[in-house]
Amino acid sequence: MNTKLFFPALIATLFIAAGAFAQTTATNRAADELKALVSKTQADVQAGKRTEVALGDDLKQFDSLLAEHQGEKTDDVAQILLMKAMLYSQVIGNTDKSEELIKQLKSEYKGTQLVAKLEKQEADGAAAKKIQDSLINGAMFPDFAKKDLNGHPISVAGFKGKVVLVDFWATWCGPCRGELPNVIATYKKHHADGFEIIGVSLDSERDKLDAFLNKEDGMTWPQFFDGQGWQNELAVKYGVESIPFAILIGQDGKIMGKNLRGDDLENAVASALAK
Repeated sequence: MNTKLFFPALIATLFIAAGAFAQTTATNRAADELKALVSKTQADVQAGKRTEVALGDDLKQFDSLLAEHQGEKTDDVAQILLMKAMLYSQVIGNTDKSEELIKQLKSEYKGTQLVAKLEKQEADGAAAKKIQDSLINGAMFPDFAKKDLNGHPISVAGFKGKVVLVDFWATWCGPCRGELPNVIATYKKHHADGFEIIGVSLDSERDKLDAFLNKEDGMTWPQFFDGQGWQNELAVKYGVESIPFAILIGQDGKIMGKNLRGDDLENAVASALAK
């Protein structure tokens, strides 16, 4: 688990829509107390404490904060319970306990903006999973019709009779950039035989995307970009919740594979072109 990423994200989460919350002095105190506790817990985790026993003192302090602010059904107090649940899931690794705390959170703090946001995320995740489950090998790929960075129409149907990889990525995504040499090599090797790629960038800044594409040798395929990041229209359409994510589509328009990497991608492309 990536504890280095966990706690900075935790601290940032403490003030979700902070400007929108007009809380009482007592509730603001709860947020300040939680921020101090998160900082202490972060130091303990960095010192090697990652079990329930080792983090026992921190967990007791979460409970003390909740008891101190019992009866305050606000977003700031709800954050305390959320942080405890995240500590269990992302550091201690006890997902059952985390789910129990999230269930408690949604029950005791129903009506808060925090719970509304969690419920929306769960609904979005369920919808994304349903979409992803439908993208199975042998199914017809549900096409799109968009324009690339140069304003030219792009779609899988526009490459009729060719093997197409729809590749979801971003310049800020380390794993995407790590896989890129394999994608470029496969493209160079098989493009002349009928292999095409359509990139879908989850970047939010066009200038950074353009600069990267101009610098990256061999990345010449069309890109779809709408500046919406994770809310990219095509990412939402295909239920993409993590990147890199790619779908390989055969000459007949049917899905041949998802998330093929390295040699697996090259072998699948070669096999598809040989049919």
